[in-house]
Amino acid sequence: MKIVHWSDFNCPNSYIGLNRLKQALDELELNAEWEMKPFELHPTLFDTPANSMTTEYVIKYGIGPDEANEIIRETEDIAKSEGLDINYKDVRLTSSRNAHRLVRYVQNKHPEKSLELIFKIFEANFIANETIADIDVLVSVAAGIGLDENEVRNLLEGESYMFEVQLEEEESIIMGIEAIPFYMITINDEQLTVPGAFEKEDFKIAIRDMISGEMESKTFL
Repeated sequence: MKIVHWSDFNCPNSYIGLNRLKQALDELELNAEWEMKPFELHPTLFDTPANSMTTEYVIKYGIGPDEANEIIRETEDIAKSEGLDINYKDVRLTSSRNAHRLVRYVQNKHPEKSLELIFKIFEANFIANETIADIDVLVSVAAGIGLDENEVRNLLEGESYMFEVQLEEEESIIMGIEAIPFYMITINDEQLTVPGAFEKEDFKIAIRDMISGEMESKTFL
């Protein structure tokens, strides 16, 4: 089984959806080859923190602060009900480009650690509210899962994997992906594309059907 997911570290639904899919596989006692593709929700952000999350929602959706805070609380409640103790309201958005570069590097050089790294970066942003554009933060996260600090720092202080990330984001546009998370699950000759964060049980049903051959290659688009 191979799972390709288009996600962003500034997207709480990407975190929630990935957690659901991983739990679904764990409960089915299945393993998969995982690959994350970059899809920056805020590609023009800088490396220093921007507005508060409330302000971001007000600007993006043209709503008032009270409505924005309610949406933020609802997202936090959904995540916490599934074991993700996120503090979404205190996230200060910064560029996720460096994080995507790091993931691409690890997927190429240390694929066995890539999924763990992805979850740790999500945790750094949504739970610890650290600045994920900060090279020191990413080096610390990488070192925490056993990667070489100097190797990671040299990577991030240079331009490595910048082109690859840009190219993959352009490819997602060509594919018609307009929102994330977006999943492509392949088992043998069966392929399922899923836009959005399915519930865990729905993921399990779909995967069981793919394994049994009861589902033809299809999409939920």
